[in-house]
This record gives sequence, C-alpha cells and structure tokens, in this order.
Amino acid sequence: VGLVYMFNLIVGTGALTMPKAFATAGWLVSLVLLMFLGFMSYMTTTFVVEAMAAANAQLRWKRMEKRKDDEDEDSSSGVSDSDVLLQDGYDRAETRPILSVQRRGSPNIFEITERVEMGQMASMFFNKGNPCMLCCLSTIFPFPAVGVNLFYFCIIVYLYGDLAIYAAAVPVSLMQVTCSATGNHSCSVGDGRKYNDTDKCWGPIRRIDAYRLYLAAFTLLLGPFTFFNVQKTKYLQIMTSLMRWIAFILMIILALIRISRGQAEGHPSMAQLSGIRNLFGVCVYSFMCQHSLPSLITPISKKKHVNKLVLLDYVLILAFYSLLSFTAIYCFRNDTLMDMYTLNFTNCEIINVAFIRYFLGLFPVFTISTNFPIITVTLRNNWKTLFHREGGTYPWVVDRIVFPAITLIPPVLVAFCTHDLESLVGITGAYAGNGIQYLIPAFLVYCSRKDTQLVFGSGTVNKHLSPFRHTFWIVFVLIWGFSCFVFVTANIVLSESKL
Repeated sequence: VGLVYMFNLIVGTGALTMPKAFATAGWLVSLVLLMFLGFMSYMTTTFVVEAMAAANAQLRWKRMEKRKDDEDEDSSSGVSDSDVLLQDGYDRAETRPILSVQRRGSPNIFEITERVEMGQMASMFFNKGNPCMLCCLSTIFPFPAVGVNLFYFCIIVYLYGDLAIYAAAVPVSLMQVTCSATGNHSCSVGDGRKYNDTDKCWGPIRRIDAYRLYLAAFTLLLGPFTFFNVQKTKYLQIMTSLMRWIAFILMIILALIRISRGQAEGHPSMAQLSGIRNLFGVCVYSFMCQHSLPSLITPISKKKHVNKLVLLDYVLILAFYSLLSFTAIYCFRNDTLMDMYTLNFTNCEIINVAFIRYFLGLFPVFTISTNFPIITVTLRNNWKTLFHREGGTYPWVVDRIVFPAITLIPPVLVAFCTHDLESLVGITGAYAGNGIQYLIPAFLVYCSRKDTQLVFGSGTVNKHLSPFRHTFWIVFVLIWGFSCFVFVTANIVLSESKL
C-alpha cells in the first residue's frame, strides 16, 4: 500500500506537462534525460531512507538514556515498577508503525518505527556539533542553525511554486473548456490554431479576462482553507487517485487508437538542445517524492527489501512516463501539444463522446482543487516552524492572519501574471526541486553518517544503508545538483539576452 501511495504521489501534475516538454527537447534527449533523472531520484530516495533510520536510532538512543536517568531518579524517589512499565508500554504504542507486527526481543536500533520529517532530520544533523560540509556554512554566516534555515527556505520556495502551478492550472483548464464550448471554435483545441489571450471568449470577455475571473473564483473558494486546518483527507485522496488513473489510462488508450488508425500527426525530432532547460525542470518535478518519504515509508511493516521495492516503483513510473509521452508526441503535432496535456483531448476529432471530453478537460480542476488546501496548510506550517523560537508563541493576528496571507497571496499573484504552466513547472523543478531532490538528501545522508559514527562508533552498520554507500555518490550528486543550478541559470540568461 505504501508503494502504491508513492506511485500516486510521484505521478501527479508534472506528468501532464511532460508530453510538451518531450516534444520540445526531442525524443532521444528526453528519454535519456528521463532515465538518468529517474536513477538520480532513486539514489537520493535511498539516501533519505538511510537518514530516516539514523534519525530513528538517535531518537531511540536518547530515549534509552533518558529512561536510565529516570529509573535512577525513580529508584531513589520510590516510584513503583508498574508505573514505569505502563508508561513504557504507552510510549511504544505511540511510536511504532500502524501496521507493525509485535515481535519479541528488542528491535534493531536503526529500525524505522517513528516518523521523522525532513525538517526534524535537518534540525538533528545540520548543527555545529556535526562535522559535515553544510555545517561549515554556520561559521560563514552569523546565524544559528543555518542549515535548517536553508532547508526550510528550499521547501518553502518549492511549495510556493507548487501552489502557483495549481493556481494557474485550474483556471487555464476552465478557460480552455468553457471558451471552446461557448465560442465559434467549439471542439477545436487540437486543430493547430493558437489562441491569444486577447481573443474573444464570451461576447466582450477576452480569454485572459475569463482566466482571471476563474482565478479569482478559485482563490475565493479555496483560499479560506489556508486560514484553518485541513484534516481527514483520506476519502479525497482515494477519489483523486481513482480519477488520476482513469484519466491517464484514457489518454494513453485514445492516443494509441489514433496512432493505430494511421491518424497520427506527430513527427518529433531526435534532439533539440533549446528545450532541455524546461525538460529538466519538468522531469525533476515529476520525480519529486523525497519530502514525503517519512510519511510513506514509516508505516510499512516489513522494511527489509524496501530499497528493492522502491526501485521497482521507479521502473514502473519510468515506463509509465515514457508510454504517456511517446504516445503523445507521435499522436499530436508539436505545435498543437498543450501545456496541460489533458486539453488535447477536448477536440471532437479525437473523441466524440462529450462526457469523456469534459472529464479529461476538467480533470485538473477536480484533482488539483482537492490538493490545493492541503499544500497551503503545509506551507503555512513551514513558515511558522521557520520563525518559531523555543518557548515562544505568536500573537493571534500573526498566527491567524499574517502567516495565511503570506502563504496565499504570492502564488495567486504569480498565477495572475502568467499561466505558462511549462515554464512554471520547469523553474520550480529546476531550482527548488533540485535542492529538495538532490542537495538536501545528499547533505542529510553525509551528516547522518558522521553523526552515527560519533554516537555509536565507526563499526556500527545502519541496516538501511543505501546501496550507494560510497562517498563518491554523495559528491557526484552534489556536483550534479550545483551544475544544474549553473546550467539552468546560464540558459535562462542566454535565452533572455537573445530576446
């Protein structure tokens, strides 16, 4: 079940922008880069799992030390053994995974039984007492816990990008479907015509006006959730997962049917270097799961072969992405592929069943709308954690008004200014996604290994040690991550200077 959740988490909104990125960069370059970035993502996933195990070992060690101190105090104060046993049983019941099987004997100290989020791991391992590379920044900058702050900065930027993509994707889908349905160009999404934002939608209302009206309605309907806590989302997740699978399978089948009938129009090139920048960002964004691994891995009962099973997940996801993208670029001409791939199926020539056309056209509206409140609350809580100080509390206005406002307003403003989804996904993946998927896991696993050696001795072996255990792989990931920053930035600067 955990691996199914991971598959659903990774195969999300980014996959809908991948076909156009494939067509822009060329099929061979796209396939090679997709496979390489999938491998890199798997490597850093194993890094995060290893860091989780090291964090669990450290917490378990501290708890054992505290228990010894308490027992020494209890023996002198006269507390009964039964009280200690009851409390100990309660602690174990609260920290073990929900699907765990009760076993006799003491568990391995590196067993992953307690969920430790990436922010907590950053707090544990990115400190001045740990001789890791990132901690050297603490001597350069006069701020405490600079590694933790850099982590939160990276995750906050990524979540802002996520919300901007979501805030733009829903109004774009609504604008495209309703303007096509009510105008003179009904069912013409895939006919090769490119509509400008200034084209008419309904009477005097332009397409850009319709987009902004939908954006305002989206903000007014879902924005208030930012000011409250969103819980009990299990049924929403089940519904969106089911709709996602139906939509993706429908698009693959419809594209294959059109290709088999000889109606394919796509003639993709082999390589176009100008499209690599956006393709890189889209692929990184489409393999993102590292920040959610603690919630996915911890409840799994038997974790002995978790790395092999995660590898199987990545192979299936890679095959799925390849199938979706290749059927798309051979079915549709490059200039007709939409930023949001589902919109290519609102054309009557592709499918003459009105219900399927509207289902695929409005698919992002349903799925993204259910995820938007969850991400806004996550971002708001990260802001609170970043500025939180031990023992301090926020005033009511700051807690209930300021933090939700700074969470909601920036992504809505970005979506108001642009609805270029491919660029939004590309920039979010290339910058913030690069940090979360490559740099932070590499620093985490390096620091956790140094910390484990300090606490438990150099001979201690982490049972969840990554298959990429040599320091070379950490250095390779760091060099790759920093090189990607430089490459993407240089590519953007050169593109802008040409314009």
